Amino acid sequence: MVTLLTDFGLEDEYVGLVKGVILRVNPSAQIVDLCHEVPPGDVSKANWLLRWSWGYSPGGTVHVVVVDPGVGSSRKILCLDHQGHRFLAPDNGVLSSVLAGISRPRLYAVANRRYALKTISHTFHGRDLFAPAAGHLSRGLAPYRLGPRVTTFRRLALPAVKKNAHALEGRVIHLDRFGNAVTNLPAEEVKRLARRGPLRVLVKGIRPLKIQSSYSSVSQGDPLALVGSRDLLEIAVSRGSAHRKLRLQVGDPILLVVQGSPPLVPSDETT
Repeated sequence: MVTLLTDFGLEDEYVGLVKGVILRVNPSAQIVDLCHEVPPGDVSKANWLLRWSWGYSPGGTVHVVVVDPGVGSSRKILCLDHQGHRFLAPDNGVLSSVLAGISRPRLYAVANRRYALKTISHTFHGRDLFAPAAGHLSRGLAPYRLGPRVTTFRRLALPAVKKNAHALEGRVIHLDRFGNAVTNLPAEEVKRLARRGPLRVLVKGIRPLKIQSSYSSVSQGDPLALVGSRDLLEIAVSRGSAHRKLRLQVGDPILLVVQGSPPLVPSDETT
């Protein structure tokens, strides 16, 4: 299987050409369109989408990420071999979340032109370099055949979670198409805090929110907090948009405190 995560959109021929090249190399490949609507060049968003998605695919899957504002420059193309999965991505930080928990990643530079198209455009490496490499990997090519081992790579500065015994402070890291604001506060930390007492969520000065079990737990138009399908705390509006109604943006702080505790979080304890 080959998954595709790009900022190409669907108005042009780009996605179709990438698929065509993959299938020309491996006609048996099963191609899954993970997402093609990443905002152009939004490496951070692609990083999060990949983190939340790759583990649901079967072993042996090749994950192709082409969100590549540095296309045509000296930036490398990387192949990561991890837990039976292969990742092809530009060296621009888009693999940061996948690499976060790996002490010695098996990373290779995609440099062997034997696994590329004969003519390589300076502006469409997705077609000319990523796609043929993905096709060969999906046929069983060992990643090390693509190029030399890489030990240095770019990382994004991922927002940290500040915490103490009675509070968590995180950030909005993603706004989905429904206007839900996904934070970086993980479910296990929320559960840990909940054992100390009832929780309240403080968001941009509005009245404290309680954590609910579903979007319909409150009246239409009311805001709420809940743990979503990504196992992260989300801020939502029932049948509405937290992005529009609460004016939430990526980077906004979200505070989770045990009721009755001072809403202060030390800056020296982070995850």
